[in-house]
Order: sequence, then C-alpha cells, then structure tokens
Amino acid sequence: MKTLKTRLKNGLENCYLLEGEDYYLYDRAFAMIKKTCNIAVPDFDFVKFDDENFSMQALVDSAEVLPLAGQYRLIVVKNVSKISENDKKLFLDYLKKTVPSTVIVIYDYLNKFDFAKDKVAFVDCRRFDKKLGSAVVVNELSKLNKQISAEALDTLWDYCNGYLTRINNELYKLAYYDLNDPLITKKLVESMVKKDNEFVVYELTDSLSRRDGDKVLQIVDKLAKEQGIIGLITNHFRRLFFISTSDMSDKQLASLLGVKEFAISKQRQQVKNFSRMQLKKIYTLLEKVDYDIKSGAMLQENALYYLVLSILYI
Repeated sequence: MKTLKTRLKNGLENCYLLEGEDYYLYDRAFAMIKKTCNIAVPDFDFVKFDDENFSMQALVDSAEVLPLAGQYRLIVVKNVSKISENDKKLFLDYLKKTVPSTVIVIYDYLNKFDFAKDKVAFVDCRRFDKKLGSAVVVNELSKLNKQISAEALDTLWDYCNGYLTRINNELYKLAYYDLNDPLITKKLVESMVKKDNEFVVYELTDSLSRRDGDKVLQIVDKLAKEQGIIGLITNHFRRLFFISTSDMSDKQLASLLGVKEFAISKQRQQVKNFSRMQLKKIYTLLEKVDYDIKSGAMLQENALYYLVLSILYI
C-alpha cells in the first residue's frame, strides 16, 4: 500500500490483489487505481462483481471485452466467499494471456485469491503502523481545517485499535462536534468514541497483569453481553504465551501470528508482568473454558467471569 502511488506512476498492472484487515486502505488503493485508469465511459468500461453476481467465467468473459472508449476497462471484484478448483484454473489461465486494456482489482478480505498472489500485483491492506497512520489522520483533518492534540490522537488510535476504517468514520463526528473550536482534544475523543473490543481486551489483560481486581470487574461488567469476547481474550493470551516462549524477533512473530509488528511489541510489555509458568497455566485454562462452552457445561457470560477471576489469582 505504501508504494502503490509510486508503482502506478510507472504504469498500470493487469490485476491488483488487495488483502488485509483495514477496509479504508482497500478503498484508498482502489481510488488511486481508478483515477489512473481514467475510465471514459463508466457505464460500459467499469464493471463490478460481488458475492451475489460473481462467477469466474463471467469475470473472465468481461475481462476479455475491449473498452468502448479510452484506454482501459476496469473490473472490481469484492469479497467473493467461494472459489472452486475450476474457478482457480480459469483465472490462472486468464492471467497467462491477459488483455492489456483490462485492469482487475480484487478486494480479497477473505483471502480466497491467495492462489494467485505471486502472479498479480499485490497490495498489502493490513493496518498501518502508528506513525504512518497518525500522518494520515493529521492530513485528513487538515482538509477539514481541524487539528488534533497528540494525546487525543494517541487515544483515538488506541480506541480504534489502529483501524483507519474506524478512525476515518470517527473523524467527521469529532471534526463537526464544535465548529468554533479547531482543536480536537483527548476529552472529546474519550466522550465520543467507543473503545474497540480488541483495545478493551488489552486494557483487561493489563489490569489482570497488575492484579487490579476492581478495574478487571469494571471492564468485565461492560463486556459481559458482547459477542466474541472470549475468543479475543483467548487470542490475546495465546500471543502472550508464544511471545514468552519464543526466541523470534517481533517481526518474525508478527508474520507467524498474522498481526502487525507494533502489536507484538506492545504485548511484549505485558509479558513482563506474567511468569512463563503463569502463562502456561492460563493457556491451559483457556482450553478448558473453550471446551466447557462448546460442550454446554458453561454459559458464555458465566465463563467470562470465571475466566478472568481465575487468571486474576493464578
């Protein structure tokens, strides 16, 4: 994603594969590619496929049509959930003899087009690191004649867990809250932005590591009705366990676990508050709770309280 603008200056590729978890970056990448294509007749030379109207044969047939006007025909494929072996063969065959005037952009949030990753132009849409993401936020706010304090930016980044998709949505709410005040403050962010569940899990884990029982219960009371929280807590402690037992670098672990390097470095700080034996016991506890939930021996809400209180006293 960082190099896409430069790559586009050197010419368009016939197929772009967009993968990652930050949807804002998909749309931003697509906007750059579309602008470069300069489609003359959108009704004819801009085609969309999604999970409802997609078929690989229809995609290939459309890709082989020449543009009505202008130099390029643009096809966007969004979040297809099923790809058969025959579909893969059809697409790979097309990539061997692409039509130069056709540009295909694939939003592959579900990683169904991984089989073609080494044969197309890949665009990494995983979350930006904080430094780069913060620069994007400041730039977006400048377009609205707004500024944001360093504390407010840190809080916004944490609350949205580094997802520019969420941050971008929150910016307009924050920017237009008070048209007379050009500065967005930390207090405004805290009052108007809901914390992302992953960030709340980080807060919970931090409170557990400090044995702050009151804070733990405050957080759990708010999380009790949320779906998927047990899974987020499990993933978080699983990463802590891997970090504690591995000699890999942050970059290597990030690649192995499918997360950003800054997430590993942040969690490495928490690892210091747990012994390796504690993390091993927590890992075993997580497996037991997961089994009890799936077998019906324990309700999810009860399991959440049981889990965090058990970790608190391990």
